Amino acid sequence: MRRIVVKIGSSSLTDEAGRIEQRRLWAIARAVRELDAQVAVVSSGAVAAGCGLLGRPRPRTLPEKQAFAAVGQAALMQDWARAFAPSPVAQFLLSAGDIHNRRRFVRAKHALEATFKAGAVPIINENDTVATEELRLGDNDTLSAWVAYLAEAETLLLLTDVDGLYTANPRSDPQATRIRVVEDVDAVAHLAQGAGSARGTGGMHTKLRAARIAADAGIETVILGGGGLGLEAWARGADVGTRILARSGAARRGWLRHQPVAGTVRIDAGAVAALRSGRSLLPSGVTAVEGHFGFGDMVSLEGPDGPVAQGLSNYDAAELRLIAGAQTSEIETRLGHKDYDEVVHRNQLVLL
Repeated sequence: MRRIVVKIGSSSLTDEAGRIEQRRLWAIARAVRELDAQVAVVSSGAVAAGCGLLGRPRPRTLPEKQAFAAVGQAALMQDWARAFAPSPVAQFLLSAGDIHNRRRFVRAKHALEATFKAGAVPIINENDTVATEELRLGDNDTLSAWVAYLAEAETLLLLTDVDGLYTANPRSDPQATRIRVVEDVDAVAHLAQGAGSARGTGGMHTKLRAARIAADAGIETVILGGGGLGLEAWARGADVGTRILARSGAARRGWLRHQPVAGTVRIDAGAVAALRSGRSLLPSGVTAVEGHFGFGDMVSLEGPDGPVAQGLSNYDAAELRLIAGAQTSEIETRLGHKDYDEVVHRNQLVLL
């Protein structure tokens, strides 16, 4: 199935007092279910929900923001669970470090893949209670772009309180017109207008920054207004929002090609054929292991005729030497544990 990441801003979930508005949240959940795709939801609203529960205005200091987020996150997840019922939801709390650190990236990716496979809806937010710079930036927009990268999504949808990118600020300029399609996100960066609403901390600037990250990964971004109604209209093909195209020639897995290689895994001809047909590398196809590398490190996969691919290893070099040539059913016997069937998963490698 195709994959879509939907990022929902605080203004799309809460009322003017900062309380979560159930009708908005349920409308979004209904629209998400109708997208005919595997959908990950990046949900803002934890701090705003905390304000509503505590009956206090949005805090200014970082410790207060973290405390309010901790209070609001629990209520937010309960509301999402009710909105998506009977489908289960799964809570993911991520930070920038989870995306940029290879080991944490791989573990988060595996968990996300397993969540999709289990039929649950991932509900993702920044780990606000421990975040520092990310929380001050209010950067769930940027987080959603990295989640789209993580999930290998085709489309990133940014739900906000403005129906797309405009030629000027539509709140103050009646002559402003909506831009339907953007081919180069850098060409419209000057149109970003300040920060977000009183209930959110993002703005068009952070949305364009997220769109740039997505575009470089071959992922299209759509900025939408109207909450659940806007999402439903987009799913029906209506002319809504602003569509920001992926960069020409961008490869979704292009970043894999440019990572430094920590070691070499030599594979047989059968494994080469399997990789080229879109399958993962299993231990049975491994003939030799060279170098010292750990879980999540980049390795070169070399067949009888030379390099074939490179990808992130699910086992360190010492473990891989013990299971080289083994069937997946023998991994636990040889290692005393089995975390993965695949040495390198097909979603974490790029053919050369």
